[in-house]
Amino acid sequence: MASHDVTLLTGDGIGPEIAEATRRCIDATGVTINWHVKEAGLKVFEETGDPLPPDVVDTIRKTKVAIKAPITTPVGKGFRSVNVRLRKELDLYACLRPCKSYAGVNSKFDDIDLVVVRENTEDLYAGIEFKEGEGATHRLIDTIAELTGDSIPQDSGISIKPISIQRSERIVRFAFDYARENGRTKVTAVHKANIMKYSDGLFLEVARMVAKDYPDIEFEDRIVDNMCMQLVQKPQLYDVLVLPNLYGDIVSDLCAGLVGGLGVAPGGNIGRDMAVFEATHGSAPKYAGTNKANPTALILSGVLMLRHIGEREAADKLERAISSVIREKRDVTFDLKEDRNDPTAVGTSEMADAIIRTMEAI
Repeated sequence: MASHDVTLLTGDGIGPEIAEATRRCIDATGVTINWHVKEAGLKVFEETGDPLPPDVVDTIRKTKVAIKAPITTPVGKGFRSVNVRLRKELDLYACLRPCKSYAGVNSKFDDIDLVVVRENTEDLYAGIEFKEGEGATHRLIDTIAELTGDSIPQDSGISIKPISIQRSERIVRFAFDYARENGRTKVTAVHKANIMKYSDGLFLEVARMVAKDYPDIEFEDRIVDNMCMQLVQKPQLYDVLVLPNLYGDIVSDLCAGLVGGLGVAPGGNIGRDMAVFEATHGSAPKYAGTNKANPTALILSGVLMLRHIGEREAADKLERAISSVIREKRDVTFDLKEDRNDPTAVGTSEMADAIIRTMEAI
């Protein structure tokens, strides 16, 4: 039996607890994983001054595959998102976020099966920003006025939104290839091309061009605000959504809400040679060390990882076990109970135990 080298980033907040639960569940599938355990995030930043030390990135480059538990990103100060740095340094250009209904999860919908494909490397999340009051910002404001005649207030902060042909093409092709390989029938490009004609307009133009190479897959486009409304009213009409970076982040959370929240929302960041799988939710520091956090999203990210490395049978077995435990609603964390104060709720580790027992019985 083949073995696989995988980097495990234990994260911070609830990260270490759900990382351990995920590792145990993956090991219980019978797939041989050589785990390379690394730390990143707030604690590492406080100790070394860098939340993502070079040896962590080097390890991922060697293993080619990683699972990352949540890492805290300070709001408005401190270090930039470790997630964004990983995506940029490893060129993980495609963010894959399936949103699927599981019986037993508290939700207003029960038949959702959407896949959000988000471009990861450009758009407003490219990190090209100019701080209010700095000389470079004032020069940029003056240059914009000279080139366009548009006046921007001198006390502005500015973020640049680049959208390129090359990166738009590869993310749209990723979406179509994913659809074809996974039996999906439609891809919808989401944009705001009616307003941002030279950035979102370019994304839409490229999407239409790429779609011609996939005549077996239906293609359509939607303006992002209309898309949000339609996802709430008639989500069953949609299948694979492909979006620029910012819209992808927002819409993927909306879709997670359709299936019960971020607690059941897995994700993967995939490049040409490497992939990092992660839960969509954050690090929830207030629950750190309490053994209360729902591990489902990260374990489902492990399912995506297993499929990525070619272990589809093990992935399907693990997903069936997760689904069964959630459906029974007995050995689940408090947020998956009908009443969040239900005293029968189990902890993070105990829910993993239930998933492992269920796999053994399948």
